[in-house]
Amino acid sequence: MLKPHQMRWGVDQWAAYLSAQELPCMPRSKFMLAALEQVQGEFLSARELADIASADPFLCLRLLREAEKRRTQRLGHETTTTLAAVMQLGVDGFRKLLLSSPETDETNLGLAACEARAHLAAQLAQQWGAARSDISPEEVALATLLSEMGELLLWAFAPELPLAVVEALESGRAERSARAQDDVCGFVFKQLTLKCTMIWNLPLLLQQLIRGVDNPRANLSRICADTARHLAAGPDNPALPSDLAAAKKLIPAASLEWLAERMAGLDDARRGAVIAAADELLRAGD
Repeated sequence: MLKPHQMRWGVDQWAAYLSAQELPCMPRSKFMLAALEQVQGEFLSARELADIASADPFLCLRLLREAEKRRTQRLGHETTTTLAAVMQLGVDGFRKLLLSSPETDETNLGLAACEARAHLAAQLAQQWGAARSDISPEEVALATLLSEMGELLLWAFAPELPLAVVEALESGRAERSARAQDDVCGFVFKQLTLKCTMIWNLPLLLQQLIRGVDNPRANLSRICADTARHLAAGPDNPALPSDLAAAKKLIPAASLEWLAERMAGLDDARRGAVIAAADELLRAGD
């Protein structure tokens, strides 16, 4: 339950408060580790552990922050992928970090929906990034996964705020999510994410990708986040053809069909309609 004075907080106060909280993990992450250990015992690879973390934005952030602390001590390169973070900690360090983490509330449906959206966006970034021969699709995927952290933290530690935003949208008091966030909170969730990344002192590369500097990698991250949000709203979302057309412009070597196959939740008929509409948009822009 929020206290009255917290309802008057601005983005700086919320960023300071949320960045000081102990980060949880999704309960499934511990189940995934237990299942892996049951099959392989102590012979766990860094890649397998990185796959567990990559599906959990809270754990990924906790892992990255711990790895960066150790990197500072060793004066190594910035840690910009989940695999690199696991390798910084080692298998035992990863296990200890995960098993000591508190767990998110599985009954918090808003958090679950936001987390699923972040995970879908990261998967798109990984696949579409590889298709454009990105130097490290894993970096773009990690930045995309963390781009929803402001909203995720609010769902975890102050759910009253994002719930009020949802109510504003459903009631029709606001038509767009950014407007609803600003009306309810006095800031948009992306601002909160950016403030937190600076407080956490995340690697500069990841901060730039999350912020959305004007370059192909950051643009891809933004397109993937937008596409995931529109897919989560439903397969008939009218913005999906624009998302697909934007991805095609950024990845000209990939076909519309291949790109659309990565957009989870579309049946064959709807996928075909989105492809046709995206093709029309691209032709109109030529």
